[in-house]
Amino acid sequence: MIRFQYIESGGERLAVSIHDPAVSVDRDDVPVVVICHGFIGTRIGVDRLFVQAAERFASAGVGVVRFDYAGCGESSGEYGKNRFDDFIRQTRDVIRTVEQFPSFQRRPLVLLGHSLGGAVATVTAALDRRVERLVLWAPVAYPHADIVRIATDGYGRSDGETIEYRGYRLSPSFFTSLVDIDPLQAAKQFPGDVLLVHGIADQEIPVMYADVYGEAFGQRADSRFAKHVISKADHTFSSVSAREQLLQITTAWLFQRAVVV
Repeated sequence: MIRFQYIESGGERLAVSIHDPAVSVDRDDVPVVVICHGFIGTRIGVDRLFVQAAERFASAGVGVVRFDYAGCGESSGEYGKNRFDDFIRQTRDVIRTVEQFPSFQRRPLVLLGHSLGGAVATVTAALDRRVERLVLWAPVAYPHADIVRIATDGYGRSDGETIEYRGYRLSPSFFTSLVDIDPLQAAKQFPGDVLLVHGIADQEIPVMYADVYGEAFGQRADSRFAKHVISKADHTFSSVSAREQLLQITTAWLFQRAVVV
């Protein structure tokens, strides 16, 4: 069953979709997954990526929560006025709400982040001990450089101006807030299990970031990190084959402990 509600965060209303597990699994370690979408994304995902993921996870007995960051999808606000700290606060407010759902209580919490949402999820996980495990799909490693490059179509500079990109007005403070964000440093501080999946054919976020993240997570005392690189997969795993591999890998991992690869 899918439920919908709004939650309050920083004066904005965030649209949230909740997928209850479709089957009951008699295990205490079956998690609930909170999905963090990427730059100017939505809780639906490109080509329904996050809807399909939620349906697959729920069918296996995993609860899932999808939400729109402020200014995206059906949430209120203006996306380009967000700062990175706002994304973290909104994520933590969603986590706080998830904890109140009776069917999700006492379940391990997994943050799943795609693209910029991967950086948000990593930093949030390092700050919030309620997050026990982490899934990263094609994560941004250098938020300021990566997002400026994307938003300026490769020009690579924002010059302190408001930038219009795909119908969004991105304020100077939006870009400034990304300058000191270091998800790779945050990765070293997260003690939980991690799964990272990236596509070789990703033209937006380089697949080499999988190795960069691997090195960061590998510096932890207990390096529980699993990495999978999918051949011919683009940034949103849009082909039928790539998406099926992505969902198979992730669903299987949710039911096991990560191993070093």
